[in-house]
Amino acid sequence: MDQIKKIHMIAICGTGMSSLAGMLKSSGYEITGSDDNVYPPVSTQLDKLGIPYFKGFKPSNLDHYPDLVIVGNAMSRGNPEVEAMLDRGLKHTSFPQALSDFYLKGKHSIVVAGTHGKTTTSAVIAWTLECAGLDPSFMVGGITKNFHSNYKLGLGKYFVVEGDEYDTAFFDKTPKFLHYRPRSAIITSLEFDHADIYQNLDQIREEFRRFIKLIPQDGLLVACVDDPRVRELVQKVRVPLETYGFSREAQWRAEDLKFSEKGTEFTIYRGKEVFGNFFTGTMGRHNVQNMLGSVALLAGLGLSAKEIQEGLETFQGVRRRQELVGTVGDIIVLDDFAHHPTAVRETLQAVKSRYPGRRLWSIFEPRSATNRRNVFQKEYVGAFKEADIIIIADVYLPEKAPEGVRFSPDQLAEDLTREGKNARHISGTDQIVAYVMERVQPGDVILCMSNGGFDGIQGKLVKALHFVSNP
Repeated sequence: MDQIKKIHMIAICGTGMSSLAGMLKSSGYEITGSDDNVYPPVSTQLDKLGIPYFKGFKPSNLDHYPDLVIVGNAMSRGNPEVEAMLDRGLKHTSFPQALSDFYLKGKHSIVVAGTHGKTTTSAVIAWTLECAGLDPSFMVGGITKNFHSNYKLGLGKYFVVEGDEYDTAFFDKTPKFLHYRPRSAIITSLEFDHADIYQNLDQIREEFRRFIKLIPQDGLLVACVDDPRVRELVQKVRVPLETYGFSREAQWRAEDLKFSEKGTEFTIYRGKEVFGNFFTGTMGRHNVQNMLGSVALLAGLGLSAKEIQEGLETFQGVRRRQELVGTVGDIIVLDDFAHHPTAVRETLQAVKSRYPGRRLWSIFEPRSATNRRNVFQKEYVGAFKEADIIIIADVYLPEKAPEGVRFSPDQLAEDLTREGKNARHISGTDQIVAYVMERVQPGDVILCMSNGGFDGIQGKLVKALHFVSNP
């Protein structure tokens, strides 16, 4: 990397790409970028970092002839800037490979993989290492409230990274997490996802097997055996293994859970021995599971129960994970990233446990590459069980899913109604807000769920509630 000074990043506004841009800039590289949609908060972050960027993809964006081009995985052949990069013979690499080459070499890489819980688990591990004075580096898929960032370059030996099984780039179709040099790793869960690149669960399972084989003999694998697919996956691994979960067969178990609006108290057992009593401000059994996996890994790294307790107790969470957007009178508006049916179900259960007795609205946008398709059409019916009122928004960019396999909000609303639920499909966020305003009551909790911006509906709801309260 000594010969590289100028780096250009195509599709710089992706969550990972913009974080890597900030890391590279702080390391002294000259960074430029380009993207089709440049808007806050990423544009604000890039401006603050002093990173110039081009709006739109054009061959002229490369006229300064960078020493290296980093290509985001949303890019494909036919893109004019990508074609110019190839025509000019510019050295290029993917985001995962660049992260590995620039920052993971020589580090103890801690990779958190799995269908659910990666961001929260990665964030709490990074924060606990920070609290213990170990000055870790990290990159996760959300803004951590403790660090006010989704990345950090520390001087310590640990680098915590969220390990995604999505593909790497148009020229490298292997999963991102195969590039991350895992020495310690967590597998939280294993379900079918990413229907745009995987045909079935077996294909995903095989990639996780490849991931496990990268862990060295002196490393550590921590696995959630509450998930039967994970339990089967790790039965014959040849690396040190620690298991966790609520299951009696898990080595690390959480018991005596007590929920309140402040958070969750629980006791952790290692085998038959009490490891410690813990508190987390996060809500829900699934987040206790995330904390439990973190504890097992951190203990494997040598941290004491007291050091881990401090990290968990002071962990403030991650933005867009059951995040409080606003409280107007006695009405609460929350925002969450949930989009997979399991995540929707667990999130609703968590919110219900934290706010018992309150009426719960669920406003859901089908937005991811998977839930634009009808692969989980039936599974979503059971996912909304805990919600009292359910609104399904339009599919975001439906044309990106083949017409014959496209998800149907109308069908989901009909199926939910048939199950006795108060559900409907409403087009347009302004129309959804208007519908809520006509029916909302004191004490209601309104939960918005989407893995994207959802047209700013969260803020629109809070603004509308303030207007109704103070016309």
